[in-house]
Amino acid sequence: MTNMENDTPVDDGANAEAEAVDTAAPAEGENDEIAQLAEQVAALQQDLLYARAETQNVTRRKDKEIADAHAYAATKFARDILSVADNLGRALAALSDEQRADEGIKPLITGLEATERELLSVFERNGITRIAAIGLPLDPNQHQAMLEIPSDKAPGTIVQEMQAGYMLKDRLLRPAMVGVAKAG
Repeated sequence: MTNMENDTPVDDGANAEAEAVDTAAPAEGENDEIAQLAEQVAALQQDLLYARAETQNVTRRKDKEIADAHAYAATKFARDILSVADNLGRALAALSDEQRADEGIKPLITGLEATERELLSVFERNGITRIAAIGLPLDPNQHQAMLEIPSDKAPGTIVQEMQAGYMLKDRLLRPAMVGVAKAG
C-alpha cells in the first residue's frame, strides 16, 4: 500500500505477515521436489564419474594399442625372415670338415658365416630372440613337441631341436619344434 500524496510506502503490517509466510519452512510438495532434484543431481554426478572413468579406460586402451602396434608392427615380416635364417643355418650345418678346409670355397663359407652373424645381430637389435630348448622341460607355451625319443633323460625333457623357436620381445613368434624324452 502507498500513500497517495508522496508515493511512499506505508507500513501497515500486512507486508510483514506476507514476508513471514514466505520465509517459513517450504511446503510438503516443495520438499518432495527438492528431494527429487537432489537425487537427480546425485545420479548425474555418478554418471559423470562413470563417464570420466570410461574415458580414461578408453584412452589407456588406445595408448596400449598404439604402443603394441609400434612394438609388433614387423611381426609378419619377422616370421617370414625366420625361414631365411633357418636356411642359412642349414647350409652352414651341411658343410663337412673337408669342405670347410677347401681353400677354394673358404671365402664363400666366411661370407655365409658373416651373413648369419649379421642376421642374428639384426634380430637382437629388433627384439627377436631364440628360444632355449635342449635339456629343458617341455613348455607348451614355447615348444611344440613333434615326437618322443627314447632317452635316459627325465620324461618330458627336450632332447632334440628340429626347428628353432623365436620370441619377438615378449610374444611368441614361432614355437620351437622339438623331440622330447620318452617315459620308460
